[in-house]
Amino acid sequence: MTSFRDSIKQGTRWVGRGAVLLVFSGGVIVSLLWLAGKFSPKVPTDRPHGQPPPPIAGELAPARLIELPRSESAVGTIRAVHETSIGSNVLGRVVEVDLKSGQQVKAGDVLVRIDDTELRARLQQANAAVEKAEAARSQAAVDEQRFRALIESQAVSQQEYDNRATALRLADAELSRARETAKEAQAMLEWATIRSPIDGTVINKKVDVGDMATPGQVLVTLFDPTRMQLVASVRESLTRRLRLGQDIGVRIDGLEEECHGTVSEIVPEAETASRTFQVKVTGPCPAGIYSGMFGRIVIPLEEEQVLVVPRRAVRKVGQLELLDVAEDGRAAKRAIRTGRTLGDQVEVLSGLSEGEKVVLPAITETAEEAARD
Repeated sequence: MTSFRDSIKQGTRWVGRGAVLLVFSGGVIVSLLWLAGKFSPKVPTDRPHGQPPPPIAGELAPARLIELPRSESAVGTIRAVHETSIGSNVLGRVVEVDLKSGQQVKAGDVLVRIDDTELRARLQQANAAVEKAEAARSQAAVDEQRFRALIESQAVSQQEYDNRATALRLADAELSRARETAKEAQAMLEWATIRSPIDGTVINKKVDVGDMATPGQVLVTLFDPTRMQLVASVRESLTRRLRLGQDIGVRIDGLEEECHGTVSEIVPEAETASRTFQVKVTGPCPAGIYSGMFGRIVIPLEEEQVLVVPRRAVRKVGQLELLDVAEDGRAAKRAIRTGRTLGDQVEVLSGLSEGEKVVLPAITETAEEAARD
């Protein structure tokens, strides 16, 4: 019996403690909600509850639909239309390099000189061989003419004349071979002095004085800065909107510049991994454009309709965007959701319909400064 009474007392104590804990927790929750402002109105109001909206005091402006051009961009890289890599055709040591990266050069300017001592010696030997072949050919021609006259008088046999005629043809062939060898030696000597084929800018030089140049080795890379292009990767659906010769917008992010170009080439093969096509756009470019810079082409799409209201009609209260709408001759507050800012207009995404009139507050000096900003 005593044990039963003790159990009841202990249970009563636990119930009491639970009630105290519940009341305490409830008080804490109510305090937190009060501090969070849950028991106060979200939108401040200057009129008692239930009072009708105030009369309209201010200018009215309709919410209207406007058409905006819509576009998508495709990223790409600036490349030179004319970029050339100049290599060596001869083996030799570099004795002069008269250039550096970024240097402007003209067509015909000397870029690199290779030691041509051996090449000059070969040219002299080839010229000497030409002189020798010319002398041999002259003697063979004299012999052929002399034997031609003798055979007419039957002073020599036909066999002897044929031998002289054959010797003349051999002399002609030897002279031609010697002259071609001399031309080759002259060309190789000229290759030792490497000149710029275009007016352009040096991208990179890959040799210095003392280096050994080998045939086929790239020595200098040039590009023409007056003819640049943007090579962009465009997905399949957008490629169908482009055509050769089309005028298109180009944006150079690094320079914060926009210009216009012309679609000069659409590569008729998609990249397997990305399913995109290469599109090349050329045209006038602002100063400071270099190969390898990042850019975008702006591909025009259909126009879109956007609902806008004057920007000064919208005000922010905390996280809310509010404006006053004319309803039955009075101004009623309404929460809306805005999008892009379009000059002195702002896009309305929800909360308003076309044709509804909004109240414009009076323009103060502070509002004018904010509108200008």
